[in-house]
Formats: sequence, structure tokens, C-alpha cells
Amino acid sequence: MQTEESCPVALTELCLTQVCLSLDSLCSTGPDGSLRLHWATLLPQQMADQILYKMAAQGTLNDRTVSIFRSCEQLRLRKACIRSSLLSADAFRHALCLHRLLALDASRVSGGLTGAHILSGLAFNPECRGSLQSLTLTGVQMGWESQDVEERAQAGFSSMQGLRILNLANTDLTDPILEDICTLPQLEWLDISGTPITELSALLGCRRTLRSLTAHSLSQLHMSPSRLLSVLSRLTALRHLDLSDDRSAPYSADFEQDSEVDEAVRLLLEDGSGILPALVSLDVSGRKRVTEGAIEAFVQGRRGLVFLGLLATGAGSCDILSGRDNLKVTGEASERQICESLRRYRERECFTREALIHLYQLTNDMDDQTRPDLLKLVLAGMQNHSESLSVQLVASACIFNLTNQDMAVGMPHPLLSAVVHQVLKAMRSFPGHQQLQKNCLLVLCSDTILQEVPFDRIEAAKLVMNLLNIHMEQTLQRMAVAVISILVAKLSAEQTTQLGADMFIMKQLLGIVQQKAMAGVVDSTLKFALSALWNLTDETPTASRHFIQCQGLELYEEVLESYYTESSIQQKVLGLLNNIAEVDELQDELMDQGLMEHVLSLLQGPRVEVGVSYFAGGILAHLTSRQDAWTLDGTLRHTILEQLHAAILTWALPEREMVSYRSFRPFFSLLQTSQPAGVQLWAVWAIHLVCTQNSVLYCCLLQEEGAVDLLKNLTSDLNTHSDIKGMAERILVTGLSLNTATRGH
Repeated sequence: MQTEESCPVALTELCLTQVCLSLDSLCSTGPDGSLRLHWATLLPQQMADQILYKMAAQGTLNDRTVSIFRSCEQLRLRKACIRSSLLSADAFRHALCLHRLLALDASRVSGGLTGAHILSGLAFNPECRGSLQSLTLTGVQMGWESQDVEERAQAGFSSMQGLRILNLANTDLTDPILEDICTLPQLEWLDISGTPITELSALLGCRRTLRSLTAHSLSQLHMSPSRLLSVLSRLTALRHLDLSDDRSAPYSADFEQDSEVDEAVRLLLEDGSGILPALVSLDVSGRKRVTEGAIEAFVQGRRGLVFLGLLATGAGSCDILSGRDNLKVTGEASERQICESLRRYRERECFTREALIHLYQLTNDMDDQTRPDLLKLVLAGMQNHSESLSVQLVASACIFNLTNQDMAVGMPHPLLSAVVHQVLKAMRSFPGHQQLQKNCLLVLCSDTILQEVPFDRIEAAKLVMNLLNIHMEQTLQRMAVAVISILVAKLSAEQTTQLGADMFIMKQLLGIVQQKAMAGVVDSTLKFALSALWNLTDETPTASRHFIQCQGLELYEEVLESYYTESSIQQKVLGLLNNIAEVDELQDELMDQGLMEHVLSLLQGPRVEVGVSYFAGGILAHLTSRQDAWTLDGTLRHTILEQLHAAILTWALPEREMVSYRSFRPFFSLLQTSQPAGVQLWAVWAIHLVCTQNSVLYCCLLQEEGAVDLLKNLTSDLNTHSDIKGMAERILVTGLSLNTATRGH
């Protein structure tokens, strides 16, 4: 069974995205800079709504692009979403108000567009006055002061006679405007949460039609508990009521008002079924006087109840709730209540944080089971409140608990990819908060995420590298360097070049190597740093040049001498020096008599492992391959070539993978028939090594890059040494056989 996260993106979604990204090529530009679509075909109506929604979601909807909707003959809008878009009043009126809209979501619009502009623009179209059924203005400044009394009367809410749903949460709604709203003849759903309303008596004007009232966090409400309850009790059609309070600020200034609403809530609960008998949904989360006894009285009197909001009340563990399977409850008493809280309160920062805290406590004791359902809820909380440090902090801790160890293995990769994207966004948004950075780093320290999940590894490497600027405990420093090491190894040659261009990264990694070398320790942090530097300079001349400019060569010579008994350290050091030796213009930096003699001593010996010998041989092969560039004693070059040939013949193929290559191109110059035998033999042995360890990958690479022709030239040249010719022939037989088998398959 496929989960939602593992399913491929719908074709419609891909097409819509492409249309939004290609508007410039699909449109002509008018004298004022506005866009007009080239085609004259009338698109299906729903498609027009979807294009507008996608433009708003991608952040590409503005005065210039919204003009494609000026032509109702091409794009007919019915349900328009311009959420969080940057639009002027003129652009809104001329592009969107010409349509016969059924619904408009203008939440958090900016660019000077106010609620007054929106209403006057809609009222400008007589059809909209009767057709518009749903209007959402969450977080929009109303801007009534810019209109005179006559304009306000003509373009007020009451002019939109078809309105059934109205959302004015977190606006500067006033009592007189609420009175105007409550004269609407068909109003069924009203949200006035977070507004400076002081009186709710105006609601009596729509008492026969209002079915849903959301009125949480009314900090300036001035009504006695009895008066408030009296007004609510007369809303006879009301089925859904939200009187919750999720304000995170201290309650000092609003204590009296909070107490009045809390007392009204208590009276409502304790009355049982006497008040608002048709109520099927009640949210009192965050209220201070909710008791288990009051909840029991309320639930017992209402068999048709389908939802009860009790988060941050402490009353979610009431016994009567456990026996009502059809009743959804938000709270902290169980996983089910916590998940319901995360679903219900996605847009409410304080409640999201509260639910995540309880989820974190729950996941601390959870068995190692894969829970994509929980991870998806946490991700939604992070995405909806990406600017909230408190949410990002607890959400990142939850993500670590849900992806730690083997729990990430069974997670859908698209879901994990989205999680990593959000984690990186959190790291970028709060660079100075060490605990959040630690949480995010812990999330990234997952083999499944680092090795298998697609995400921006360059950005991740840079963000993790920035952590090394902060004083960090040894465990976290080790993890950071380990993550960087793995990330760099997974980059393409082009990506490595891009990352290697940042000298800061080189300095940071070399600083760690120097710190460890001065202390004389051998630990995983040192090994990871050496591996990261090795991978960073692989076929990357810029990074190799930065390595030298940052005095890396002098440091590595010291490390070679200090860690002469540590084969794993020597192999990583020599591997990086081999990368530098591959760059013609940097070879002169390695022309040091003492260094060459030291590297030569590592070619063979009873205590020298083949991995150390191999990379020492690579350095010597590259440096001696260009006789015209050799600046040291000629006798030393002759000695190196003789000993290189002899040493290679003693090497045995290692049982485990010792090295990997992105390309065989660095070997091309070494495989020329004019090269000395020792140089040729090292290159052929290197190709033989990797083709033996991973025949499918490297034998195909031989064909693709043209290395087969170079090997054939060696085997056919009469001057080629028999040792080289025999090994080259074995490679060709293996490669050609595999290629034939692959084609046949």
C-alpha cells in the first residue's frame, strides 16, 4: 500500500508548476509591464483557480503576473486564493474583481491592499455582491480610516448579501463593523478570533442563521460572564463554538477579561445540555477553569457531540472521554489527543508548540517503530511556523526521536526529503541558537538520510560547517565533521567544485586537523576531517589550491611524520596529496626532497599496508610522469620509477573497498605509451583494483570515457612492459565480457 508521501507527484501538479515558472515565455508584456497570455483558448474554470492558487503558493503572484486574469474570456475565476501575496489595490480590482467569485482567500496579503480595498473592489462588481459566499481576510488590516462614511456604507460587509462564511481572525475589526456584519441575511460561519472586539451583543443580529462561531483570544472583550452566556444562549442555530485561548503572552494585563470568559466557559460546561442544546463542537483549550467534573456534566448531556477542545486544560484524561469513540478530543492525555491537536491547531503557534512538547515526551519512550504519520504532523507544524524559534526547537527534537537509529529506514523518502529541507531552513533562520543547531545536526546524523534521501547537500555542508565556528562539545563536533565528510563524498564533481571554492570550509577543516594533531590524538573526529578534505580536493583544482594557500601542505607533512604508525591516518593524508599531484600546475608545490623521500619510504615494507603504499605510489607516479616538470635530482626520479615498478608487483588486492573514483580521466596521461613503465603500471593496477571491486560500475566507466582505447594501445605497443601488458589484457577481457553480457541482458 502506497502512502501519500511515497506517491509520485500528480501530472496536473507538475504542469501547474511549469506554467507558473514559464509565465514570461507564455505571455506578452504590455506597456505598463503587465502580462497577457498568448493563447486565446478558454481554459476549464477549475484550472484557472488552480493556476492562481499555485502562483500564490509559489510567491510569484504580484501586480505584474496577476494581470493574466484580467481577461475573463481566457481564465474564469470562481474560487480565488491570493494568500500572502504582494498586491496593490489597483491590481486587485482590475484583475480579480471582474470575475463572478464564489470564494476569496486574501489572508495576510500585503503591498498596500487593505480589507477596505478588497470590499470596495468586490462591491464594484454587482455580480460579486450576490455571488460571493466565502471571504477570508485573516491577518489583513481593514484600513477603514481611508474611506469616508458614504464609501463605507456602499462597500461594507453588508453589501455582500450572499456571504455565508466570513473569516476576520487577527484583523483590526471593531464593534461597529461587527454590527454591520451581523446584518448579513445568510451568514452561517464567522471567525473573529484575535480581534479587538469588546462586545458580542451584535451577534444577536444573525442568531437564526449563525451555525459556527470562532472567537478565541479576544483580549479586549468586556462582558460579564452572565451577559456573555446570555448572548451565546440566544444563538439558537449554533452548532460549533470556539472560545479557546492560546495567547502565549503573560496574562497580567488581561487577567480580568480572561477570568470573565473563563467563568462563562465554566458555567456553560456545568449547565450540561441546558445552554446551546444543538452544539456538537466546543473548543475551550487553554481555558483555566475547566475541570473534569464540568467536562463530565457537559459530555453526558450531549450525545451528539463530535468534537471537544481541551488542550492545555488538564481535563483531557476525564474517564467519560475514553468511552466515546466517535468524539474527537484535543488534549495531552493520549497520543490520539496530541495528534488531533496538531491537526486542528496547525495555524496556531502556541497550541502547536504545546502539542509538540507532549509529543516529544511521548516519543522519548516510544519503541523503535516507523511512524510517518507522526513525522508528517511534526513537519506541518514546522512549516506553518517556520519563524517561531520555540516551535522549531521542540519540533526538531521530535523529528530526531522519530528518525533516530532504524526508525528512518522505513520512512518514505519524499517525506524525509521535506523534513531535511525544513531542518536546513531552521538552521539557516536561527544561526545563533546553539540548541536548535544541535537538534538539527542530530537529525542529519542518520545513515538513511545522509546516504539515500535527496536534499541540497551543498547547503547542508555549509550550514553544518558554520557550527564549527561555535564552541561545541566534542561529541557534537565529531558528529558535525562526520556529517560533512559523508556529504562531501556524495557530491558530484561539479558540486564538489562549487563547495571547494569556499575557502572558509577549507580553513575550518584544517583547523580541526591541526587541533587534533597538536594534541596527538587519534579519534574519529580527526579521521572524518581528513576524509572530508580528501573528498573535497578530489578532481577539484580550486579546493586543492586553497589547501596549499591555507598551509595545508606543511600541516600534512607534520601529520605524516607524527602518525607514522597509524595506517588509517597516513592513507587519508596520502590520498589528498595524490589529489594535488593530479593537478599539473600544483605539482611544483610537492617538489620537496624530504617529502619525496618520505613518500618513497612508504612504497613498501613489512609494516606498510597496501592502502598506504598505493597512494604513495600514486603521488610518485603523477610527479614523475612529467619529466619536463621534475625539478629535483634526476637520480631520485630514476630511483622512484624503479622502486615504484618493483613495489607494485608485491601488492595484493585488498579484500575490502579501498578507494573510489568519479572518473578515470586523471589516469589518461599516465596510460600514454610514452610514459615510464612504473607510471603505466601504477595506473593499470589502480584500474584493475577498482574494476575488481566493482566491475559493473567501473567497467562501464572504462567504455564511456574511452579508457579502453588507451589500454588497447598499451597492449599493442611493442615497448610495453610484459607486467603492464598482462594486467591491461585482464582488464580488457573483464570489461568486454561484462559489456557483452550487459548488452545481451
